[in-house]
Amino acid sequence: MLEILIKWLVPAILGSGATYLAALHKKSEALKSGLQCLLRAEIIRSYDKYTEKNLIPIYAKEALEKEYKAYNKLGGNDVATNLYRQMLMLPVKYGKENEYVQNCT
Repeated sequence: MLEILIKWLVPAILGSGATYLAALHKKSEALKSGLQCLLRAEIIRSYDKYTEKNLIPIYAKEALEKEYKAYNKLGGNDVATNLYRQMLMLPVKYGKENEYVQNCT
């Protein structure tokens, strides 16, 4: 009886576990890809918005830096990287009125 359990049950459990892990990995990769795509789209949207204005509010710059950091950690490194770098060169708006300071990074 023990021999039958070892011969059939153990491989069945291990096979099920491997199948589950493969499905979990596939879902994880899909989530990673989807999140990367959303972050890339947000970086592009920010680029279009703030380069047209030729300035970026400090709060938007801080959000952009966090978005890009996450995007880069997910493996994103294409056109969005160049757009991000260009936005870092935009004048930064710190106040509600016309308080601008050129970003020198």
